Amino acid sequence: MPSTMAQISDPKIAFAYLRPACVLLTREPTVNNVKTLSTQLKEVNDATLQQLQDYVLFPLRFVLKVPGPKKDKLVQAVAEAISHVLENTCVQSWQTLHDLLSELCLCLCSPTDPGKPADTSEELQSAGLRCMDALLHAAYGDVVFKLFEPIMLPGLGAAISLLLALGEKAKSRGIQVAALKCLQALTLQCDCDQEHIVPSSQERCTIGSIMASFLPGITVAVARIITGDLRQGHAVTVRAIKVWSRTVGLVMEDAQLQASEPQKTLSSDLGRIGQLVVHRTQDWVKSTAGKLCVLLKKIISCTSAHQHWRVRLEMVELDIHLLDRCSQSLKECVGPLLEALVGAVNDEEPRVRERCEVALREVSQRNQGCSSSSDKSSSAQTFTDVLSENLHSLATSLPRLMRTSDDQKKLFVLNVFLGYLKLLGPLVSVVLNSAAHLERISKALMQVLELDVMDVRIVEERSYAATVETSSGSHDSYMGHIQRKHFLFFTDEKIFSVLMEICRTLGCYGNIYLLTDHFLDLYQQSSAYRKQAAMVLNEIVRGAAGIAVATEGQGVEGQVLGQSAKQEDLTAAAVSVMEEYISLKNWHLITVSEETERDRQDQQLLSPSRLLSISNSDVINANTNCLQVISSSFGSPSPSASTSTIHQLNSNIWQLCIQLEGIACFAQALGRDFRPLLMTSLYPVLEKAGEETLLVSQAALGSMWDISQACGYFSLKELINENSDYLLNDISLNLQRLSQHPQAPRVLTVMLTHSDSSLLPLVGDIVQDVLTALDLSYDHTAALFCSVLHALMKALARWFPSSCGKTKESARAKKTSSHEEVFDIHQFMLDYNKQKELAEGIGIEEDVSSEDLEVPPPMECEDVEDIGGPDVKAELPLHLSITKDVMERCIHLLSDPSLRVRLKVLDVLELCVCVLSEKENELLPMAHRCWPPLLQRLIADDPLAVLRAFRVMCTLGETCGDFLRRRVSKEVLPKLCSSLERQAPISAKAGPVYTHTLAYKLQLAVLQGLGSLCQRLDLGEADLDAVCEACLPYLSCRQHIRLQEASLSVFRHLIQVDPDAFWFTLNELHCPSPYSLPHPDLQPVQLSGLSRPRDEYSDNVLKLLREEFGSVAEAVDQPGS
Repeated sequence: MPSTMAQISDPKIAFAYLRPACVLLTREPTVNNVKTLSTQLKEVNDATLQQLQDYVLFPLRFVLKVPGPKKDKLVQAVAEAISHVLENTCVQSWQTLHDLLSELCLCLCSPTDPGKPADTSEELQSAGLRCMDALLHAAYGDVVFKLFEPIMLPGLGAAISLLLALGEKAKSRGIQVAALKCLQALTLQCDCDQEHIVPSSQERCTIGSIMASFLPGITVAVARIITGDLRQGHAVTVRAIKVWSRTVGLVMEDAQLQASEPQKTLSSDLGRIGQLVVHRTQDWVKSTAGKLCVLLKKIISCTSAHQHWRVRLEMVELDIHLLDRCSQSLKECVGPLLEALVGAVNDEEPRVRERCEVALREVSQRNQGCSSSSDKSSSAQTFTDVLSENLHSLATSLPRLMRTSDDQKKLFVLNVFLGYLKLLGPLVSVVLNSAAHLERISKALMQVLELDVMDVRIVEERSYAATVETSSGSHDSYMGHIQRKHFLFFTDEKIFSVLMEICRTLGCYGNIYLLTDHFLDLYQQSSAYRKQAAMVLNEIVRGAAGIAVATEGQGVEGQVLGQSAKQEDLTAAAVSVMEEYISLKNWHLITVSEETERDRQDQQLLSPSRLLSISNSDVINANTNCLQVISSSFGSPSPSASTSTIHQLNSNIWQLCIQLEGIACFAQALGRDFRPLLMTSLYPVLEKAGEETLLVSQAALGSMWDISQACGYFSLKELINENSDYLLNDISLNLQRLSQHPQAPRVLTVMLTHSDSSLLPLVGDIVQDVLTALDLSYDHTAALFCSVLHALMKALARWFPSSCGKTKESARAKKTSSHEEVFDIHQFMLDYNKQKELAEGIGIEEDVSSEDLEVPPPMECEDVEDIGGPDVKAELPLHLSITKDVMERCIHLLSDPSLRVRLKVLDVLELCVCVLSEKENELLPMAHRCWPPLLQRLIADDPLAVLRAFRVMCTLGETCGDFLRRRVSKEVLPKLCSSLERQAPISAKAGPVYTHTLAYKLQLAVLQGLGSLCQRLDLGEADLDAVCEACLPYLSCRQHIRLQEASLSVFRHLIQVDPDAFWFTLNELHCPSPYSLPHPDLQPVQLSGLSRPRDEYSDNVLKLLREEFGSVAEAVDQPGS
């Protein structure tokens, strides 16, 4: 019949159509006859085929029953034909199901050992397994359940053994997967897309009782498949995990074991088969659970970090399935199951992670729901006990695992730890009531969070200008410069994040008083635990406030208020911890090494034995009044201070940083309720913001930003201004006892840096206190107070912009406009003639008499009524008065033996000149007084000081140039020029190492400042000629490149002062071509540089001529006519 015709639906026609092929196959069992029948079977529809099922199966089964060896291809063809029939029909006869199952097993098994597969082709095995799977899916419910009667145990056992052997030993992945799928279908737990029989609870119990006999064999063999060679592929492993979890879940299901009736007496007809029946008694359950736990741990260890995500996902499904169905019968396995489930919560694959999170949420809800109900079930109690035991066990092994494992394993272990806490939820507080649990968890955190404090860069980094430079910055800019912590036992930042989340979770669910008291005890007991305990305490308080805690239905972003502590409890805990942080012994720690005698004296002044913060004295404890009696004498440095190591200094630095972070955490936790605590906490934070150690000052600045945001202030300026009254009061009191409170100037520095001019009226008296304190103890506190004065003057320069910069711009504009004026040669000649006559004494009398007759016009601002009154000097504005007082101290400190102090004083002096520039009658006397010490800095000091002194002198030149011109010409220029001339031959012959010498640095500093100095002071021709002579040797190409560039800058400035003279000077050195005269009556100009060949100066001279005299150079380059 043609293959394209419609399927046969009439049973009679179908019978007539199929009968010849069936008869022929019975007579001649060949492959071709089987294929012919298979082809015809496909042309019969399903309903008709169902009616003819037994008829068409008979010849096919007959072929299998024929004694003697049969070819694999024949058996394969028969199995494929039977598969087609079974896939499109239902098996309604128990005898058919039983016989077909037996016949298929005989085709696949070894003749000598029915439990092992025969040595047949893979195609035959695949076809036989497909046929068996179709048979099990085609069997009706009342038929298939007869497989699970005691009498069927031997046959069922043979089929299971055969399928396990094929699943484990087959070389083809497809056969392995098909065998395991058949095994899954045999227990009515197939998960394919076809329709399946859903057994009732009683039927499921019957199946579980029978399968209990095969549980040991199935679990052991399938466990071998799961933990086998990775090359078998993930599909085999996934299917094996499904078989293992479904089989164990079927046999060990809590509902079955709790509802099982007393075992019925077995029929005597069973004989020895009765010995195969397993009774699921309590003893059997307990024994089996212990053996399954061993297998489960092995499976988890091999699959928890499997490279394929589907395997990890299936392990999550296994955990969920067994925890949901067998949590009571498999009590010993609950721990490993939870550990595996919790460990996958941060899996890299989103599908695994999401499934795990949902499962954990369900487990946590079930546990918490059971524990909160009035009748606590034993199951919930057992579950909590398992979680707490696992938590204790993991905390015990955590330090060892963190020392010996790689970062991936560490992250997994910590995620498990965190998962236990989340599963316990509010029960964490119950678990932590156990002293053993709390001690073990806290000690584990102390060891794991140990910092690596051996990095020398931490103690080396300084922040001389850090606070000033960040005054206009934002919180985001600060966050970009936070120094990350380095730990001894891990490097991955993810590990630290998980550890901090663990601490927050403890704070969220634990008793806040118990936790803070316990970790404060650890903080106080040993310096080895102090930094770790502080980190934990900070996060505990944040967690108690519900900050950055992931709870049910809430991500880590935002605040979770469901489990947060009461506000008064939170405040009490934060205050107790903060008081410990800012106490005398824990806040004033040594953070700098003592290298010189002066440094040792300064450090002695800053040592903890001399410090007491007035702002804290009434808060910490009344007993601290005994600390008021402090010696103010200066003795030899203490042995402990002199033996401070890098390790100790770094440890102190990190401790301060963590404590500063803690104060910020408490502010975030309390919000606006933290404002009353600012009276005790803000002053210490500002102290540390003025620290020289970069790490500490950065941490303090970050803490200030967090505090201002938490308390509702929009900026650091608002934070300081709103709290300036008691801050300035503390500063004023502490300045009176500076030996006890040397940090007071630092607090003032930070306030000035981050405030505005509204602070000036309040700070006026404090500045006088600072200056008085400086006068009384400048030997020991000059460096400290210079920083304050520098911050003060920088603030004044920022708050009250002077005309210094405007003068510079206007002068430059005036000079530019004068160059642009059209040159009037007639007027020039008249002026020149008049000046010449005056020089010869002609016309002096007339000039004088004309001057006498001139009456100066009255000043616009002069009041007519006050002409005859007494001269009363107007009172200076406050900022100018302060500046004048500061400049007085700078004059005395310019000769300080410390280079650091001199440099700072020069910076302060420059700012003083800028601020005072608006009152010339006040500036000039001060400039006169500061000139002698400033001159010494210019001609006999370190190159750094020379450079700063140049800058000061240039600033003076902008505001009082006439006053300085003669002094510079007479006292400064000759020495500078002679020094440059003396060093020029040396630097020309020196090699590259010369750039590291002080002589080179001095040359460079002088050359870089000399040109601008000459231009600003408008020096005379003789001085300019001297400068030119001194700088000409540095135009040589033999000089170092930076010296050449500095010399070029000098000549650029000189050309701005007198372009004609220096054009002539440069052309005398090297003239590129003859100059064409503009008029024939003029005499020719003879330039000596024209006849000279190119030399070492030619390149730089040509560069200057082209840059500064571009049009002239172009004219010169043209051939003369």
